[in-house]
Amino acid sequence: MSQQTPPEGSFRNRLQHEKSPYLLQHASNPVDWYPWGEEAFEKARQEEKPIFLSIGYSTCHWCHVMAHESFEDEEVARLLNENFVSIKVDREERPDVDKIYMAVCQVLTGSGGWPLTIFMTPDRRPFYAATYLPKESRPGMMGMLVLVPGLGEVWRNERHKVLESADEIVEALEHIDKGGSEELSSDTVLRTAYDDLRRRFDARYGGFESAPKFPMCQHIFFLLRYWQRQGEQQALAMVEKTLQMMRRGGIYDHVGFGFHRYSTDAQWQLPHFEKMLYDQALLVLAYTEAFQATGQAQYERTAREILSYVLRDMTAPEGGFYAAEDADTAGEEGAFYLWTAEELRQVLEPEEAELIKRVYSIREDGEPQVLHCSSSLAELSMALGISEGRLAEKLESARQKLFLQRQKRMRPLRDDKILADWNGLMIAAMARAASVFEDPIYHEAVQNAVSFILENLRDSQGRLLHRWRDGQAAMPPNLDDYAFLIWGLIEAYEATFEVGLLQAALSLNEELTSRFWDKDAGGYYYTPEDGEPLLVRQKESYDGAIPSGNAVAALNLLRLARMTGQVELEAQAGQAVQTFALSIRSVPAAHAQFLVVLDYLEGPSTEVVIAGNPEISDTQDMLGQLRRAFLPRTSIMLVPPDDDKRGGLGSLAEFTREMTPVNGQATAYVCRNFSCRKPTTDPVEMMNWLRE
Repeated sequence: MSQQTPPEGSFRNRLQHEKSPYLLQHASNPVDWYPWGEEAFEKARQEEKPIFLSIGYSTCHWCHVMAHESFEDEEVARLLNENFVSIKVDREERPDVDKIYMAVCQVLTGSGGWPLTIFMTPDRRPFYAATYLPKESRPGMMGMLVLVPGLGEVWRNERHKVLESADEIVEALEHIDKGGSEELSSDTVLRTAYDDLRRRFDARYGGFESAPKFPMCQHIFFLLRYWQRQGEQQALAMVEKTLQMMRRGGIYDHVGFGFHRYSTDAQWQLPHFEKMLYDQALLVLAYTEAFQATGQAQYERTAREILSYVLRDMTAPEGGFYAAEDADTAGEEGAFYLWTAEELRQVLEPEEAELIKRVYSIREDGEPQVLHCSSSLAELSMALGISEGRLAEKLESARQKLFLQRQKRMRPLRDDKILADWNGLMIAAMARAASVFEDPIYHEAVQNAVSFILENLRDSQGRLLHRWRDGQAAMPPNLDDYAFLIWGLIEAYEATFEVGLLQAALSLNEELTSRFWDKDAGGYYYTPEDGEPLLVRQKESYDGAIPSGNAVAALNLLRLARMTGQVELEAQAGQAVQTFALSIRSVPAAHAQFLVVLDYLEGPSTEVVIAGNPEISDTQDMLGQLRRAFLPRTSIMLVPPDDDKRGGLGSLAEFTREMTPVNGQATAYVCRNFSCRKPTTDPVEMMNWLRE
């Protein structure tokens, strides 16, 4: 990621020595920033100063705004330096720190977001929280020029009140999301969640909220499973409407592909323009599952386009995937993505320009606009009087010209750090697409990313680390790092049947349990037991922009149990669900990824072992039919003819050792709900069993 070079002799604070692109953006601020660490806390203790904590990330638009208004301002910097010890945190590098203080902000203000602004004692206990703050006060919003000296004065003159308030806040924080163990009725919880989403569904534009609208792929995952389980067509209709409207909207980059982070309006038309790796991964999974469920080519096309963007712009030469692209270009949000009608005419032939204007709703008012499409390809084809195929060709020809022209523009900054958790999600998505679409390019990308993460994001003891950038792996791991990477390794195994990937998943799962599992109450803490002591040790169950780490970890346990026969893993998954049962039952739709776990637990679930040569057509046919179908509670394994019983699949899953081809033909061994069918060499019979 390119950084602006400060002028000769300019002030450089301690952030200049950091690797985070976000922290480096603030290295020449006049604020005397410290990175999160003991040096800052010791200074605060020695000088008896409170701490000003600012948390953000490099692609955050309002973080840039606050930086320009306040942190680059000499007067604000003077007030901060006089009254506080200032600490800057990249939330993507230290999600453990961010989660704690975001919870504080939500408790104190009822909302949250970034930039996150916290005022706290030298021992890290918060007493004031906000998000974006302007330099000058506005109606309903105190400015930094008033707030900073005001809180400094309160600290000096009424410190006992500040400390009492901080104690109360910490006590409230310690009681957040403690969960509660009880028995769950899966049918009731699943139905309650479905009814809630059905009531909230936007029948006109798709999605489940009013503006702003986020993709929330966990809802898609749950609804597809609910449709398959209950035959509830409305569940599938909500999925399809949402995916189609997002794909048509401005939240999708129609020129370069990939999705922006969210839409500021209910129609999905005007996005917040940053692009996050985790969104691309989850949306690839959502569109791929929709393709499996419906067979509709539009969902395959969208999944492939997202992956084209990731492979082109978000993949490191070393093999991992970059974190994000900024919303801003030269301080202007979305400038890279906008077009005027005149710009279209300069790039395209007259007929093409008119077509793009009509299809993507571009006005003749001289204003730069987002491309968005209000109609489906079929509707446009009918309105224009040309075939869908011919229309698609015309649009693609124009898109390529616009893409080449756009490449000449100044690009948004790219945050090129490589994060274990988000890479785990993209490995899972890329591997699923590799399986379903049988694409060797995706296979290669999966292998490269897995190799890079497993070889480079390790500490001196071989344990997982969170972040890699510029040749350095660092930052303590969290639950999501393990859970999402294990998910990716399971998907990668099912895409390649390389037993080493399954072994790596099992090894990481053991490490996760030994360092993160709550031995008293069950479930996983977000931070390891041997990690940095923070204000509280959180244990969460609900989804955010990404799925709950506890839910993903529980599903991993179930899948690994079914693939290896280790029944203790399934018992542990059940305990994890029970640990958070009260929270899940209270707000089921906020725990959509846990609903996926409940769906798996409720069954029927199936294990399919194919004994055959993956290089021969009969094995390939069986695997292809399995992979193209939507079988969310099915584990797929392969026993090749040369499987080494001591080092192959049989070494991890003893029950597969006697599974061999029948009469030299590829053979499916199908077990459902702990009961096995006779082996079959007929792919049709195999699929009929799975659909019963």
